[in-house]
Amino acid sequence: MAQNNVNDIQDHARLFHQDEYQELFKAKKEFEGGHSSEEVAKIADWTKSWEYREKNFAREALTVNPAKACQPLGAILAAVGFEATLPFVHGSQGCVAYFRSHFTRHFKEPFSAVSSSMTEDAAVFGGQLNMIEGLATSYNLYKPKMIAVCTTCMAEVIGDDLQAFISNAKAANSVPQTFPVPYAHTPSFVGSHITGYDNMIKGILSNLTAGKKQETTNGKINFIPGFETYIGNLREIKRYADLMDVNYTLLADNSEYLDSPNTGEYQMYPGGTKLEDAADSINAEATIAFQSYATTKTREYIETEWSQKTYVSRPVGIRGTDEFLMKLSALTGKPIPKELEEERGRAVDALTDSQAWLHGKRIALYGDPDLVIGLVQFLLEVGAEPIHIVVSNSNANFEGELRALLDSSPFGQNATIWGGKDLWHLRSLLFTEPVDLLIGNSYGKYLWRDTKTPLVRIGYPIFDRHHLHRYSTYGYQGAINLLNWIVNTLLDELDRNTIIPSKTDISYDLIR
Repeated sequence: MAQNNVNDIQDHARLFHQDEYQELFKAKKEFEGGHSSEEVAKIADWTKSWEYREKNFAREALTVNPAKACQPLGAILAAVGFEATLPFVHGSQGCVAYFRSHFTRHFKEPFSAVSSSMTEDAAVFGGQLNMIEGLATSYNLYKPKMIAVCTTCMAEVIGDDLQAFISNAKAANSVPQTFPVPYAHTPSFVGSHITGYDNMIKGILSNLTAGKKQETTNGKINFIPGFETYIGNLREIKRYADLMDVNYTLLADNSEYLDSPNTGEYQMYPGGTKLEDAADSINAEATIAFQSYATTKTREYIETEWSQKTYVSRPVGIRGTDEFLMKLSALTGKPIPKELEEERGRAVDALTDSQAWLHGKRIALYGDPDLVIGLVQFLLEVGAEPIHIVVSNSNANFEGELRALLDSSPFGQNATIWGGKDLWHLRSLLFTEPVDLLIGNSYGKYLWRDTKTPLVRIGYPIFDRHHLHRYSTYGYQGAINLLNWIVNTLLDELDRNTIIPSKTDISYDLIR
């Protein structure tokens, strides 16, 4: 085969078009007794119909490509936001390998996490020995300051008790008695990655802050990002707080870990919230969470156990950013600086420049609850019309909040919220009720291919484009970024549709 010629190494996109591979594919199809091309095309056309849509939406026992991941994924993202913290997944090695590769593909950075490597014997007799040996190995080999433990399906199905296992591991001198080993039970068969994030943040804070409550506050504001995969958002929040001279603690600051500089010197644990700062967060003036549904249990814990006020603020678009800055100013007494007023003006100017291209455009979008609310808020600001909104990890509170937002604008009146549905449901929606634009993560490229609906990649994961995670979607600059991605996707599509000389190029214009 040509691939064996070192002077002519083929890219995989071209390699499998070579004759020998095409012959293999043909033989494979014949061996499997596959249907004819005509029959495949006939069924494919039927799946675009209203008849198929009704059957598709009637299914109950099958999920096809849900727009969510499992709890441990969120738990380990929360863990690496703290100083020198090693995520420890109590379960099989395959699970943690999947989580690590998922983050590495998105962030293009190495992601460290270990496993208790449970196998068949542990599934029968329990994983306590795996925990005892695993914590000892992790502590001695990787030298962390904290090990954060979560679970997978196997450990949860057999009922492993993390609190007891960690206590027994410390009694066996796997780690020192005073060494912090917070934990969270994160069964993959319920909830989603945002549930796992919430569970782990609560577990870490309850561990680090135990016995640290003081009579007076430390004068700080706590920020909790939520399951945040745009590193630019964390840096934008810190920049805003610094410009306003606000004393703050960003709880789970993974911006350096997931976007560390290449200096030629390896660091296993770059950045992260200092453990002593996290421990002192119990004494803050207030806590602001930037995602509601990824911090539900954590905020309840903070209000109940710490007697500390919590707020939710989504600084997306002009309105969302205004509300965040005014809330921060009200809590701290700090004025909003002129520099941010000027940034606001530039964002408003940019939206004004592009609004005519977005007004009335029909949009389908999918993603996590808080991401979707922020995007819908932005779309309504520019006069776009959300039509299909798919949220696989939905709940009643989220749908009520989103419905109220949609009802507050004339541009939201035609929207339908499809809670608990998946991307195969969305495919039926796009064929039967077409829209102008689709917004979502990389998995939407299959919908783009099938339905020819142009895709704007916003969300997590983004595997097939580079560096989008380095930008912000928060703040006034984030509004410009969102505008840039959305309006230029529409203009790219307009160019593609007017590109044929002497046929469609009457409006193939250099001025858009």
